[in-house]
Amino acid sequence: MPTSALYFPLAVFVVVVDQITKAIAATALMPRGIPREVFGNAFRWTLVYNPGAAFGLHLGPYSRWIFLVLTLGALVILWRLYRQTPSGAWLRLVAVSLVTGGAVGNLIDRIRSPMGVVDFIDVGIGMARWPTFNVADMAVSTGAFLLAWVLWGEDRAAARASALVQDAEQPTPGTTG
Repeated sequence: MPTSALYFPLAVFVVVVDQITKAIAATALMPRGIPREVFGNAFRWTLVYNPGAAFGLHLGPYSRWIFLVLTLGALVILWRLYRQTPSGAWLRLVAVSLVTGGAVGNLIDRIRSPMGVVDFIDVGIGMARWPTFNVADMAVSTGAFLLAWVLWGEDRAAARASALVQDAEQPTPGTTG
């Protein structure tokens, strides 16, 4: 059983920072859609509301509810991953915590407002811009990348261990079994 001493505080930290920054953005960056340069055109604050999912994916008038249900399903999967995390697998725990905190942060926005998730971090060059995002999105992206890396490493380690077991079970040439 993994330790909750890292999982819960990190997930809660992500949610709190996400909600505070969104609250500040929603009041300080009005009216929405007006870019405010921070580091020239490359990094700006721009308040937008995303009723869809990542990268502006929108599924029509029911997007809010569809993504709300999908997020709840993802949280169930993340809870299972947390529960299956072996003791001492702190990198996996960090990854699951980041994704969980980010998912909860955006879920709160979906529940709270029909306008959608508050996004305000705007990066790019000229008209070539990354979709506007928030702290929760950064946590989900970082955590998902980290989780994929950790799980890939776990799969490779399991494959190596399996190959060693198979090699050990093979009789040595020239001996009788």
